Amino acid sequence: MRTRIVVVGGGTAGARLAQRLPVTLLGEEPHAPYNRVLLAEALAGRYAPEVIALPGTREPARLGVRAVRIDRAARTVECADGSLVAYDRLVLATGSAPVLPPLRGLRGAELPVGVHPFRTLDDCLALRGLVRPGTRAAVIGGGLLGVSAARALAALGAEVILTQQAEHLMERQLDSQASVLLREHLTSLGVEVHTECRVTGLRTRDGAVTALELADGYVLDADVVVLACGVRPRAALAREAGLEVHRGIVVDDELRTSDPSVHAIGDCAEHRGRIYGLAGPALDQADVLAELLLAEEAGEGSPPAAPRYTGTRALTRLTLTGPLAPLDVATFGDPTPAPGDDVVQLTDATRRAYRKVVVRGDRLVGGVLLGDLAAVGTLARTWEGDEPLPDDAPLLHLLTHDGGS
Repeated sequence: MRTRIVVVGGGTAGARLAQRLPVTLLGEEPHAPYNRVLLAEALAGRYAPEVIALPGTREPARLGVRAVRIDRAARTVECADGSLVAYDRLVLATGSAPVLPPLRGLRGAELPVGVHPFRTLDDCLALRGLVRPGTRAAVIGGGLLGVSAARALAALGAEVILTQQAEHLMERQLDSQASVLLREHLTSLGVEVHTECRVTGLRTRDGAVTALELADGYVLDADVVVLACGVRPRAALAREAGLEVHRGIVVDDELRTSDPSVHAIGDCAEHRGRIYGLAGPALDQADVLAELLLAEEAGEGSPPAAPRYTGTRALTRLTLTGPLAPLDVATFGDPTPAPGDDVVQLTDATRRAYRKVVVRGDRLVGGVLLGDLAAVGTLARTWEGDEPLPDDAPLLHLLTHDGGS
């Protein structure tokens, strides 16, 4: 008898597993699984929603179905429509949810008209329906998501203001020098950037947003507000079922939770104390789990040779289109040096190019590249493989080598 595998969540991780194995996929959204990385392109109008759809699943997915309760003793998942889905193996791929900042005027489940997170295809479609040339759009949050949303809104002709509480944009990935180039690029798109800027409240009229209130007393008019203040793992379903949850759902190297019959993958999973929140690790986890479940199905249990998930060394890439030339961004590891680390930087202001790597001993520990990514392939392979740097080639050669991208 075939093992009944139920997957809760139709995002990157859940869809990947359902492409490789015959599973019952419960997707909360009404849309077929799609590539969330391309939402900014869909918002900008470069891709239609059907273009960002992921490859089809082995079995038809149950869409628009929200799981509300797990009965671990009975091994069933209860859905909001009252149906029960039985499982032998349950995989939680519930992803992450946007963080809503504690602002005046933003209380309760109902957001004011014109205020949207930027996390789902429905968010994207709603924003496209609101934005016209000249629409005053404010983005709260200058991380990867906020920057992506700002340039997409600018492409639609909106008058965009990007507010960031930290000192510089994409502070988790970029250093201050790289952020200056990014800020200049956004400015060239017509985006007005405010860093070290704390939004404290929203003004509304007749249930619709009209302005942002800042901590320094300034008020910024806005017809549309995009909340891009980060995300957190969706772990409530697991927590209520009694599974171990810290920041995310805790899993081991077989991606098992504290219940051996329940696994977790993707943005909701916490592995060795780390939550990745990126597509690459989600795909890696789904692939490892697929191999493990296939081995179980074949009656091999979990043989010593079966794959284990030991982590992902993820490279982040972003292309920001513009009126002149696009700006390519790539980051990996930790670009902030510790005492004793060596740092090599190259800057070419005329080409808007910046390269920086951090070396600890004979290993690369992080890097940032903007503008010219010709060296990113070589650097990424060296870092991802955790390989010692070659003795016969100076680090400067790695930074200027163009054979790897």
